[in-house]
Amino acid sequence: DMRRAARHPVDYPVIVEHFEHGDLKLHVCNLSAHGFMVDDSHHLARGDRIIIRLPIVGRIEAYVIWTRDSRAGFQFERIIRLDDFIAIIDELQPNPRLRRPR
Repeated sequence: DMRRAARHPVDYPVIVEHFEHGDLKLHVCNLSAHGFMVDDSHHLARGDRIIIRLPIVGRIEAYVIWTRDSRAGFQFERIIRLDDFIAIIDELQPNPRLRRPR
């Protein structure tokens, strides 16, 4: 797998703002500095744009780059800075055994 950034497992239910469908409830199951994956994307299609609110960085825009079954992968409009990303992971994944090594 040729991913640009390591994925960190999280359990983060969130309400996002979809540009056509309004507010949607999603479950973020992994996160990187470049994007995230949800495991309940029944109403999303490739190219859909949303705004998600994350701890530390606040509102950030993302768009769907792939879908498969009920999963979807999103890419952020901008990369999250490393120090902010570490703080987000520390908040969303408080169990240090589940965090990937840094």
